[in-house]
Amino acid sequence: MYPSMLNPPGDYFANVFRLQEHLDELLGGAGAGSSIRAVSRAGAFPALNVGTWADALEIYAFAPGIDPSSIQVTVEKGLLTLAGERHASKGDVQEGAVSYARERFDGPFRRVVALPDDADATRVDAIYKNGVLKIAVPKSESAKPRQVQISSGR
Repeated sequence: MYPSMLNPPGDYFANVFRLQEHLDELLGGAGAGSSIRAVSRAGAFPALNVGTWADALEIYAFAPGIDPSSIQVTVEKGLLTLAGERHASKGDVQEGAVSYARERFDGPFRRVVALPDDADATRVDAIYKNGVLKIAVPKSESAKPRQVQISSGR
């Protein structure tokens, strides 16, 4: 038994936090995609906003400083994948300087969004403007509400 329950040996909260981080990584945390039904890990790049309208699903990826031609958007088997690489800017650190804190992400990235069943993956549109990539995925025509004409039974 511990001499005091108020001062147990070791830092149990730090151990629990480390365990939670390991479980997040094991179960799809860092590097794994997120679906529109899941909250992504804090710090994932690029940050995404996902929403639906009556006629489309819209995804906004906040990716400033990336050449749009280096971003790949693919759709396969109901998954929209956004991948690319962000290169460190040469002007970030002067030559000979030692960097002790880097908060700007650089390196390869990959985000995956599960598309709803009524999405029309053949008509995806992507526009990059002012550091924001807007991806619109229209809903299929068969999923949209339509008016049915009633005929008289004569």
